Amino acid sequence: MLLQVLGTAAGGGLPQWNCACPGCAGARAHPERRRRHASLALRADEGSWYLVNATPDLGEQIEGCRELWPGPGPRDTPLAGVVLTDAELDHTLGIARLREADGFEILATPPVRTALLGLIRLGDTLGPYTRVTWRELGGKPQPLTAGGTVEIQAVPVSAKRPRYAAGTGEDDPAWVVALRLRETATGRTLVYAPALAAWTEEFQYAVEDADRVIVDGTFWDDDEPVRTGISAKTATGMGHLPITGPHGTAGRLAALRARCLYTHLNNTNPLTDPDAPQHAVLAGQGLGVAADRMVIEL
Repeated sequence: MLLQVLGTAAGGGLPQWNCACPGCAGARAHPERRRRHASLALRADEGSWYLVNATPDLGEQIEGCRELWPGPGPRDTPLAGVVLTDAELDHTLGIARLREADGFEILATPPVRTALLGLIRLGDTLGPYTRVTWRELGGKPQPLTAGGTVEIQAVPVSAKRPRYAAGTGEDDPAWVVALRLRETATGRTLVYAPALAAWTEEFQYAVEDADRVIVDGTFWDDDEPVRTGISAKTATGMGHLPITGPHGTAGRLAALRARCLYTHLNNTNPLTDPDAPQHAVLAGQGLGVAADRMVIEL
């Protein structure tokens, strides 16, 4: 199984266009600190790739991943579709940038599909431009492509819905899911959870036998959003387990046999500074931070 990390930033990216916090200012002064919105590229089989989430940076992310470049024909593309972990704008706005395609597939859970088709009217918007095929992303392993070697499974982790969907639908835990990806030939497994509101028994079961885990690192500690002035809510109140503290994920990840990395870093997170002492704290627990353009082969 081959993947490339296309981005590792939370909403707004790093730097965020309207933010002058230390993290964003540091990324402007040091371009190597810049991070695009969290996303993965996953090779489903030879010559066929899927994006995990379609971010506002989608075009630039494709250009930064040679395996996603078009060819050999003028409009040939290896991009077959998109897998969505939720319906947040940061993970779905890029779908509109695929309108030049002859067609592509979207895998999504029922509440995510309902929100995108019913509230944003994505189907009506893209219909005149391209053909979109929807496939349900469920809680049982299913082949990503017919005859392919990668299985995909949704692991529900939160009933948090996007702001534009507030007050609609049911409190379905499939609003936000982690993905369990398994290479059938080798049994090697990766779990990707860019947003994690609770460490459920189902999530624990998914990561126990994983070889690689890439998980929500939005905030370093629970008080970070309040302390930095970006929100009146704590990290857990915003639907993100922090890395450290009583609700922190670091201790749980350190106990796993998998190589574990954090992604979806907010611009207030000290980990956006490569010289921050928090990196040494993670390293001491055998943990790290995913990097844009990192290639993962399992």
